[in-house]
Amino acid sequence: MKKFLQEFKDFALRGNVMDLAIGVIIGAAFQAIINSLVKDIISPLIGLIANTDLSALQFSILDVPIRYGSFLTAVINFVIMAFAIFLLIKTMNMIASLGKKGKEKEPEEPTTKTCPYCMGEMDIKATRCPHCTSELAVLTSEMPEE
Repeated sequence: MKKFLQEFKDFALRGNVMDLAIGVIIGAAFQAIINSLVKDIISPLIGLIANTDLSALQFSILDVPIRYGSFLTAVINFVIMAFAIFLLIKTMNMIASLGKKGKEKEPEEPTTKTCPYCMGEMDIKATRCPHCTSELAVLTSEMPEE
């Protein structure tokens, strides 16, 4: 039982789990802000067009209220939340790419060459083509150092 509890403790206190927990908590707080923005500011402004609160819009079918205003409010919440997350990720990617722009990759030296007879591809150090078995002229610059 002690080993099981130790394994659970190791799992729960790992960096990934703690990062996820913090993300969920911050996400819930962010969602509350977005919900308030939509409910207290955007819905009343849109409701000016309908002369009522957007979330109060409904119609009835057989005395059952269908609250399409609440649904529209939820859709607006989703769109704003998705747009805010998009902007956040875009900003983070832009910041991450700033450090990469200064470090341009140098072109790598080729590791293969083409046989002039059969056009087969082979290792740059090969002296005979593995495809057509032709002997290739070896330049002194290609010779391996001993």
